[in-house]
Amino acid sequence: MKKVLIAINFDEGLYNFRKELLEALLACGYEVHIAVPKGEYTDRMQAMGCIFHDTALNRRGANPLQELTLLRTYGKILKDTVPDVVLTYTIKPNIYMGLLCGGKKIPYITTITGLGTAVEGKGLLQCMTGVLYKVAMKKVSLVFFQNRANEKIFRDRKIAPGKHEMLSGSGVNVDHFTYQRFPIEKDTVGFLFVSRIMKEKGIEEYMDAAEQIRSRHPETRFRILGFLEEDYTGKERFDRLCREGVIEFIGSVEDVIPYMKESQCIVHPSYYPEGMSNVCQEGAACGRAVITTDRPGCRETVVDGKTGFLIRERDSKDLVGKIEQFLRLSLEERKRLGQNGRKYMIERFDRKNVINSYKKAIERIVKNGGNDR
Repeated sequence: MKKVLIAINFDEGLYNFRKELLEALLACGYEVHIAVPKGEYTDRMQAMGCIFHDTALNRRGANPLQELTLLRTYGKILKDTVPDVVLTYTIKPNIYMGLLCGGKKIPYITTITGLGTAVEGKGLLQCMTGVLYKVAMKKVSLVFFQNRANEKIFRDRKIAPGKHEMLSGSGVNVDHFTYQRFPIEKDTVGFLFVSRIMKEKGIEEYMDAAEQIRSRHPETRFRILGFLEEDYTGKERFDRLCREGVIEFIGSVEDVIPYMKESQCIVHPSYYPEGMSNVCQEGAACGRAVITTDRPGCRETVVDGKTGFLIRERDSKDLVGKIEQFLRLSLEERKRLGQNGRKYMIERFDRKNVINSYKKAIERIVKNGGNDR
């Protein structure tokens, strides 16, 4: 039985966005191993048939001792499992597993789900991370990208030349995120923000818009799904707006569909370095208009004016203007934006196509002993 090892930094992301890939690999007869910190979703993946390897990983920390421990843990997992191919996601698994697999001559496929602030921009950290990526990708079999901007960074820095391939993000399960009946209540127009509560995800701009729009349009409702990051500095204002009823904080939920169903528009004003926004894909698949930022990882999910609207990043005024534009539309016109978005997701972002790309790549690499080309 051929073995596939998947390394990622967060169990929720692996389950929510790649569960169908796990199912497909298991159905093809692969022995699937997952190296991820233990969380509430690891038991579910084990129940599916995956073999779990607990991996202590601090997603944001840079403690040398912790990083060395993680590197050793990955080395032991590789030694114990002897995988035929390794799939890696997110920065630390990408780099550390890449370094180890390259040294052990184990085929590996890296997926860039967004390069993050540790790579994009200028500075010592960005320079060091870029160098590490270049070394770690030296013997990579294939690098999947979710947007052209990230691929350009690798191309310009000559990282893994000739090994690049594009994906439509993680894709969206259009059979799960089905079209939802459009809310027709005239006394409520719901807007929904779904994300971690952190500055870079555009929560400040969303709150700015909620304050201004609610003062002129009391029929609007601005809801928030997600969890508050511990280091979020705007909590005092956030709590005040919740008390005043300007925003409604739901918190983290396992199923976002009921909340999308009750909303007319998904608002994602993120300027965080994303691979491809899952929230925008899921909202559009449910038949909802999407307002998001005109930046890589977000702009690809919207056809401006046809499925939603694009806004300038970090621009509350532009966000307010686009929400006002949405409110001026008739109910039928708002509904049509969502229907167009649903069609666009089926045509361009169906997760089945993403899974097929992985399956074909894995089959080629396993068959050719690590060489994808």
